[in-house]
Amino acid sequence: MRCQILHESPGRLRIDTLQSYMTAEQADRLEYYLKDITGVTNASVSRRTRHVTVCYETDRDDIISALSVFHYETTPVNVPDNTGRELAEDFQDRIVRHVASRFITRFILPLPIRSAVTLVRSGRFLLTGFKAILQGRLEVSVLDALTIGVSMLRGDFNTAGDVMFLLGLSEILEDYTYRKSVDELARSLVLNTDAAWLVQEGKPDTLVPISTIRENDTVRVHTGNLIPLDGIVMSGEAEVNQSSMTGESMPVRKSPGAYVYAGTVVESGECIFSVQKEAGSGRYDRIVTMIEESEKMKSAAESRASSLSDKLVPYSLAGTALTYCLTRNVNKALAVLMVDYSCALKLCIPIAVLSAMRQAGNMHIQVKGGRFLEAVAKADTIVFDKTGTLTMSEPKVAGIIPFGGNDPEEMLRIAACLEEHFPHSIANAVTAEAQRRGLLHEEMHSETEYVVAHGIVSHIGHRRALIGSYHFIFEDEKCRIPAGEEEKFRDLPDHYSHLYLSIGKRLAAVLLIEDPIRPEASNVIRQLHESGIANIVMMTGDSTRTAQSVAGSVGIDTCYSEVLPEDKAAYVRQQKKAGHIVIMVGDGINDAPALSEADVSIAISDGAAIAREVADIIISQNDLYSLIDLRKLCTQLSDRLSFDYRYIMGINSGLIAFGVTGILQPSVTAYIHNLSTLALSLWSMTDLKDNKSKLN
Repeated sequence: MRCQILHESPGRLRIDTLQSYMTAEQADRLEYYLKDITGVTNASVSRRTRHVTVCYETDRDDIISALSVFHYETTPVNVPDNTGRELAEDFQDRIVRHVASRFITRFILPLPIRSAVTLVRSGRFLLTGFKAILQGRLEVSVLDALTIGVSMLRGDFNTAGDVMFLLGLSEILEDYTYRKSVDELARSLVLNTDAAWLVQEGKPDTLVPISTIRENDTVRVHTGNLIPLDGIVMSGEAEVNQSSMTGESMPVRKSPGAYVYAGTVVESGECIFSVQKEAGSGRYDRIVTMIEESEKMKSAAESRASSLSDKLVPYSLAGTALTYCLTRNVNKALAVLMVDYSCALKLCIPIAVLSAMRQAGNMHIQVKGGRFLEAVAKADTIVFDKTGTLTMSEPKVAGIIPFGGNDPEEMLRIAACLEEHFPHSIANAVTAEAQRRGLLHEEMHSETEYVVAHGIVSHIGHRRALIGSYHFIFEDEKCRIPAGEEEKFRDLPDHYSHLYLSIGKRLAAVLLIEDPIRPEASNVIRQLHESGIANIVMMTGDSTRTAQSVAGSVGIDTCYSEVLPEDKAAYVRQQKKAGHIVIMVGDGINDAPALSEADVSIAISDGAAIAREVADIIISQNDLYSLIDLRKLCTQLSDRLSFDYRYIMGINSGLIAFGVTGILQPSVTAYIHNLSTLALSLWSMTDLKDNKSKLN
């Protein structure tokens, strides 16, 4: 494309695209193309000015070269389904139209026409207030209608017009902030899937890129996996968690003929379904609808503000009547009527909560509802899973110890073949090691079954193949150690986690898993204690020896080892009954029950799909410092909400006092009241103090 540099400074370019017109689609394609360039830290494209701003840490010539070869039609660019551009431009247009309309009415139109326009515009506010009265509800709309109506009856059309202008501006601001927060949250909840198991007649299941799957193709989904596309179940049965789509808390049973939705997760069982919609169709809109209807969006602070604002309306009306009775002065009575607490409470508190959710999203922390931010701020107990949470999310296979004369590489190949169906950090380690060694593994076994927190069951020929924990292999399945190799088994190195592979009821191999502790874990635990978390717990299915070693290294208060998923969930329930507010942090299928039980659940983004689906908050960063950033953000939000309450009660009480004593005229108190509400709303939209934990 042709372009011209308008301004240049170190690490920043502003460029004119030399276009007379640019569509929203072109602006999005160019912006996301530039963002994908290595070394570009940020890029933005203004559709109206056709200008591009690029911030970079690479060679300037690389940016110029990339722009020179870019074509809107032919250059491949990965653009999200919804970028938010249309929403932002719509908001800008509405603001401009609203301000321009008021300017023309207030300063250009002659008085008779200005009065007529004000009278017509007041109809909406008067009708809304009248409907509320007829329905027996004393709400903020009643105060607005009375303020505007009384002002016009007194012939003060300028004050009535100014009040309507400020109310309209507040509505636009509130609507935009809410829609923008919902839009960003919905986009963050659109779970991406890179690959799926394609079922083809006469061939083993094949893992293929999701982009290659078309309508009417057949796909298999295993326990714990994300359903990648919409479809109709052809065979099999599964319990599907579809809370992110429908808001249902309980899993829904799917049998042949049932419809399954992209982005939902199989909790148990497996099914084969026929694809009905290709990738990218419909999920975003369904999530937006779910969020808007879900009570999760409302925090306790928002609910209190909404309830309190309506409860204060009768007192405002009573104060107006009392002031008039005592003073017989209409101006002083109007001062009470024109200044109310309700508008500011209903506007500023939700904006502060939604803005904090947006800021969390910018920090790569996906929050599914405002009330979870409050729970994080108040929490006094946090429960961690170990593997993939306190330890590295990418454990490695340190070695394979074969038993019964088996070949170690063949055992690794079989293990990878079984594990690839149920992705978890350890399963990923096994498949990655097989890939590193160049071990190819076509499907050699029958259908696989995942036993939560235990392992995987399948058959190779007529022999039962198992891979999983010690408890699963030796206690549940009663497998045997080959004769004469008992001492070899006892001498397994203690400093590794062990993954056991059994074929035909005999131990075939032990995979040694190196699972190093996250380097930041001990510092994060220390900072969590300093932030007010009194009890930090680790619960794991791993051996007592390994668990205690990790707990001691990072400073955990209480450690529970060799626990099952139901044990984790029971502990969380017990702590909640004791009056504690509990955070659960996990990443695996076996963490899902405890995540569901906690006051607020946090999942690691590269963990199992079911953990991300169940969790209230998803951390997308590759370290645990995001927990500290989240805690600080939530505490700062709590402080901001407290300040907002004090500010609203203080300034409006002062304005009422000044109006009743005659120091300020009603029109002046109305201006100050509405402008102060807008100022507080704008301040509530700003980011909370950026206080990154990594610098501590």
